[in-house]
Parts: sequence; C-alpha cells; structure tokens
Amino acid sequence: MATISGAAQVNTIESASTAAPQTNPNSGEALKNEFITLMVAQIENQDPLNPTDGTEYVSQLAQFSQVESTENLVQLMQSNTAMLDNLQVLSTAGLVDKSVTVRSDQLQMTPSSVNQGYIELLAPSNTVTIELLDGAGNVTQIPLGPKSAGQVNFTIDAQQHELNGHYQMRVSLDSGQSYSPTIFQHGTVAKVTTPAMDGTSHIEVEGIGRVAFYDVAAFSQ
Repeated sequence: MATISGAAQVNTIESASTAAPQTNPNSGEALKNEFITLMVAQIENQDPLNPTDGTEYVSQLAQFSQVESTENLVQLMQSNTAMLDNLQVLSTAGLVDKSVTVRSDQLQMTPSSVNQGYIELLAPSNTVTIELLDGAGNVTQIPLGPKSAGQVNFTIDAQQHELNGHYQMRVSLDSGQSYSPTIFQHGTVAKVTTPAMDGTSHIEVEGIGRVAFYDVAAFSQ
C-alpha cells in the first residue's frame, strides 16, 4: 500500500469517478434539446400564411420527454443496485467466525469432524435415510428411522462412519415420496469472498465449503 506524506507527493488520478462526464449525443435529453432547436428554427422560418400545426410539435416533444424519463429511471435502478451490492459486501464481511445455517447438500469431512443440521420433511415417512456419495461413487447410509413431517435434526460423526473427504448429501424416503427434502447445515464462516464485478458474495463454511450468500438461512452468535 502506497503512503502519501506531504502535498508535494499528491498526484491527480483520473478515474471513472473523477473524470469529467461525457455527454451522450444519443441520450434522451440531448435529442430533446436538438429537437427544440430545430423546432424553433422551423417556426421562425415557416410561411406565415401557411403555419405548421403546433399539435405535432407538442406530440413529438412529449415522446422525447418520455424517453428521457425512462433513461432517468434506468439510471436510478442502476444506482440502487450498486448500493445494494455495497450493503451486501458490508454485511457479509461481518460474518467471519460467526455461526450460520445454510442450505447445502455438500459436506467436507476430516476424520475428527462432527457435522450437524436438519432436513425439512413435507410429509411423514417411515424411513428417513441420509446418503453420502463420495467422488468414487461409494454411498454411506445414515438411517434416521421413521419421522413425522417438519424439522428432522441429524448429526454426522466422521469417526463413527469412517468419513474423510468431500461428499454430496441426499435424503432417501418411503417409496412414493418423490420430492427431495431441503437440507440445512450448521457451520462457522471461515472466509467471505466478494465479487470483483456484479455478482453474489460467497462464504466459506467449515465442514460445508463455498456457499452463496443467499443460501444462508439463519445467523447466530
């Protein structure tokens, strides 16, 4: 990081935010001003015995005003989007070392890991089984037994199930229940990644991995 000390070292840096704004000749405002200039010139030089109908001028001027209003609305929306992106960056930066609950079916285990979370059942099921699929296609099953509709908590102990590595989670239910229950997992935020340009911020959650900010379902201390 450069350090500036003294007025002699201050340089003028021109960027997109400091450079003089360039007028767009095709903008609604520029076209409207050009139209008004041409309209005034035409009125001044028209045949006084056969004047042009002013209704047409008013109609065309209204169309240019509508285009200008639309451009202003687009610029306002762009400014609001940029402000929301900045607010998202500020809010995600404060999540490091905080506990969160995220929607994710990804699992990263070490031999000593213990992962907790819950699934949302839309209907009762006599059999509820969490299945962990590794990169080689092997499946580890963790039966949870019969469960009622609603929140079903689970705990995954890596040592108990001999887990180590990255897994994809899925839930197996009674035959006839074709939906996939949403999986929620608890974890601690290790890192926050903000987009270089427009996009969504991501967080790195211990035991889960990279998750989009909008997949955070709950925050806790």
